[in-house]
Amino acid sequence: MSVLADQRRLSAGRLVWTLILGFFLGGLLTQLAEMFLPDSAARTFLTTSVSASVGPFSMDLVALAFTLGPVSVYLNVLTLVGVFVVAFIARSWI
Repeated sequence: MSVLADQRRLSAGRLVWTLILGFFLGGLLTQLAEMFLPDSAARTFLTTSVSASVGPFSMDLVALAFTLGPVSVYLNVLTLVGVFVVAFIARSWI
């Protein structure tokens, strides 16, 4: 049973790291496309984003108070390309 739990934890950790690194790569690709592509339909298609945000979340305890947020995610075509590239590399190397 512990072998299955280790595999599940490993795959969940791999998924989280794949998404994080994919979002960073996608953000880099988006910035490069905005800098180097001329104004065209292709640039508009590749760099138009859909955003989702959550927050802010406030917690006030007697001895500690903190606020987290807002947390935003911007998705576009190049972000998805970045996630797929990182997933492909992670699958072939790991």
